[in-house]
Amino acid sequence: MLETEIRSREARLDDLPRLTEIYNHYVLTTPITFDIEPATVEERRGWFDAHTKRRYRLLVAEQDGVVLGYASSSRFRPKPAYETSVELSVYLAPERTGRGVGSLLYRRLLDELAAADVHRAYAGVCLPNEPSLRLHRGLGFQPIGVYREVGRKFGRYWDVQWFEREVDAA
Repeated sequence: MLETEIRSREARLDDLPRLTEIYNHYVLTTPITFDIEPATVEERRGWFDAHTKRRYRLLVAEQDGVVLGYASSSRFRPKPAYETSVELSVYLAPERTGRGVGSLLYRRLLDELAAADVHRAYAGVCLPNEPSLRLHRGLGFQPIGVYREVGRKFGRYWDVQWFEREVDAA
């Protein structure tokens, strides 16, 4: 069977159960997110609704009607002067990692953000996570520092490496 093209699009509310399923996989099995309890679809609704502004986007990758993953830009910090900076995240169905889906989503997201008066994008990567480090470096993100043992999950402390990328001059 021939695979159809993977396409990216704006997330819709009916995607929320699948987005929650993908996210909860990482909550339960990895330190990639520092949430420690899985969320319900209802609990994730506020997160979904926060991605309806010009700078705060939520994109999904889809193939044959199946959502493969998502990428989002979120508020970096709450104070007004940070308005032109965003934090990016990407989560893929575990069987879809390493196939370019994350790059596809991030590229589209960065293109949209360049037109939305976003100056800088930031991303945190829980270490170790070589695939995520490659993704961010491959898209022009520069390492800016490591928060040592900043989160505790699964009975141990984890480091998070932070990256930044200029958006509006890309």
